[in-house]
Amino acid sequence: MDDFTFARVLHVVSIVGWIGGVWFVTFVIMPAIARAEAPADRLHAFHKIEQGFSVQAKVWVLLAGASGFWMTWRGDMWWRFAEPAYWWISAMFFLWFVFFLMLFVAEPLFLHRRMDNSKTPERDFHLMVQVHRVLSVIALVTTMGAMAGAHGLI
Repeated sequence: MDDFTFARVLHVVSIVGWIGGVWFVTFVIMPAIARAEAPADRLHAFHKIEQGFSVQAKVWVLLAGASGFWMTWRGDMWWRFAEPAYWWISAMFFLWFVFFLMLFVAEPLFLHRRMDNSKTPERDFHLMVQVHRVLSVIALVTTMGAMAGAHGLI
């Protein structure tokens, strides 16, 4: 197996772990919290559960970024970011960058503190659910576009 193929395998596996985890949190964990906890307690409950998968999410996002960068560099595919036909590559980078900022900048700098000291936990939990849903749909469309594009369907 050559290095490009290895990077592609690593990239796909990291996307499965990352986006699969986002979908599980968004469509299983968050609804379960909403059913089991009083509105004022949901944000705190999520924060407690989130600590268990935060490291995994960070590892998957870093692996996806590193393998994506490697493939782009190794294959000299920078030009694809400027081609509308390859919209899914820019979408992958955008999605990755949003999650990178959330996990490595926003969460440690202010989001965890905000969750711990929220004056409006019910509203904040609802907003977090909405953001997760939007990002999940963007991730689904991006993944579909990437798979279709990588196999010459679009």
